[in-house]
Amino acid sequence: MSRTVLIIEDNPGIAQLVRMHVEDLGMTAVHEPRGDSGLARYRAGGVDLVVLDLMLPGLDGLSVCREIRQDSGYVPILMLTAKTTELDRVLGLEMGADDYLTKPFSVAELAARIKALFRRVDALSVTAEPETGSDVIDSDGLHIDPARRKVRIADAEVDLTAREFDLLLHFARHPGRVFSRAQLLDAVWGYNHEGYEHTVNTHINRLRNKIERDPAKPDFIQTVWGVGYRFRD
Repeated sequence: MSRTVLIIEDNPGIAQLVRMHVEDLGMTAVHEPRGDSGLARYRAGGVDLVVLDLMLPGLDGLSVCREIRQDSGYVPILMLTAKTTELDRVLGLEMGADDYLTKPFSVAELAARIKALFRRVDALSVTAEPETGSDVIDSDGLHIDPARRKVRIADAEVDLTAREFDLLLHFARHPGRVFSRAQLLDAVWGYNHEGYEHTVNTHINRLRNKIERDPAKPDFIQTVWGVGYRFRD
């Protein structure tokens, strides 16, 4: 099945580079140079993935990301940014971006990220069929419903991004097992690039802020110093 990737990028050279390698992957590339026109093209339908620049004329990338995430359907978003501060990355992830690449980026890494996002979409479609009640996970007030992709803490629903939910579910399905950052990248993100373990740290910190009673003393996602993380046994 053909995939359509919407590239919202105001730099013509970068847009052409991304377009060329998207097409090398056998996918259709559509380019919009402005945030407002990019959002309009997304809303016209037929888009399977959005490659989104952060700094855009018309409407900035964070606003575009937020608008896309308000729709009921799910389309993965790969954010491109020339900014390198942790705050900029966290803001993009908070708005609902699934992943990010900091400019300049390698072509191989761009292709790996795009393929990993589509593998994740395919995996979600396979597991979208109704699951049995036994698959629901309850742990000390934390309720995880994989079929509905819902999380509650003491009957209050928790708003998680798609990646945060996948990370939490991976932990909860393997209680007590210790995972290194590299293993989590491989299992949840679908790739393992040396130097990107900080992506795992960022997501775990944000996840703890949402589900832990005291994020400084986490009960659910515990740190195993010098090794990685584990879900409570």
